Amino acid sequence: MPGSADADRRFIAFYLPQYHPIPENDEWWGRGFTEWTNAVKARPRFRGHYQPHLPADLGFYDLRLDESRVAQAELAKAHGIDGFCYYHYWFNGRRLLERPFNDVLASGRPDLPFCLCWANENWTRRWDGGDEDILVQQSHSEDDDRAHLRWLATAFADPRYIRVDGRPVFLVYRASALPDPRRTIETWRDEASRLGIGDLYLCRVEAFWDDRENDPTPLGFDAGVEFQPDDPRLGPLLRGQAPAHVRAWRKYVTPGHGMRTNNVFSYDTVVDMALSKTPAAYKRYPCALPSWDNSPRRATAARILHGSTPQGYQRMVEGLLRRSAPYSPTENLFFVNAWNEWGEGNHLEPDQRWGRQYLEAHLRATGRVTAAAQHPAG
Repeated sequence: MPGSADADRRFIAFYLPQYHPIPENDEWWGRGFTEWTNAVKARPRFRGHYQPHLPADLGFYDLRLDESRVAQAELAKAHGIDGFCYYHYWFNGRRLLERPFNDVLASGRPDLPFCLCWANENWTRRWDGGDEDILVQQSHSEDDDRAHLRWLATAFADPRYIRVDGRPVFLVYRASALPDPRRTIETWRDEASRLGIGDLYLCRVEAFWDDRENDPTPLGFDAGVEFQPDDPRLGPLLRGQAPAHVRAWRKYVTPGHGMRTNNVFSYDTVVDMALSKTPAAYKRYPCALPSWDNSPRRATAARILHGSTPQGYQRMVEGLLRRSAPYSPTENLFFVNAWNEWGEGNHLEPDQRWGRQYLEAHLRATGRVTAAAQHPAG
């Protein structure tokens, strides 16, 4: 069970680096493709559906620019976000979308703590519906595990890197995709020891069925990280309620799309179910979610959490804080999904509809309003 409730939390937001062109995306999706490409072409699927999500304060930034990365960090720090968890793409020695994080390391800017999450899935045509069309495939070997850890050692050496009791925190997005997770983790720990890094603090993300609701420590992980949206706890489909309620959702339907061709759930119900979730018998860090809507990436069968508001997000953060105390003064992580997933309608960054209201809700939920007033952003 969680330990002392007196330790301060560290709020860490997942961070997507796909806001700059790369040759691979130019080839696969068209010249100049970035996450903005999907975000700006989104349209409502039903009446009352909030799309497109368009940025406000930070604009359509390019993450090759130091000024953009610094502006993000200043906005995050001023609103109670203590660090970013950058998605990290490693394919048997090949990295993708690496430039923003390379520049963060090389420049020493921004002055914001960070950790990494290995997005260890195959790179597929998911955004146009072709999940089985693999563009870059993951492959695994002990030699590659050691090479991966040697590259990670450079990031771990940065004084901004997030640690637990001196141990660098590293997340694995889909542990069940590893052919032998225990062997990989043992190899990483052995290589870290050989390099003089010391021990690692490894977390399994609970984003997929095989990675949920079971203790990750037998695999060699130190803790789990809850991930939202939590698929088993989305509640009933709004499009699939009993006939007596058909009129309640029929007004949302437009020809050809609407609730008949997408998976639409209530954001408030997702919050209710997250707050009623049974606490884990192992160390599992909580995760809050401002919104979710991946319709910009999917022509049909999008997953949409309808009705998200800053007040709903505040209720989620407050509830998770009440029911999940830190495990120790340093085992005090709290994740937010996400800082800037614009193609999934999932962002704390200000948009043209809500402005900074989600960030302000985060401040209220975490009791950091006074600190923000002393260090305003922008």
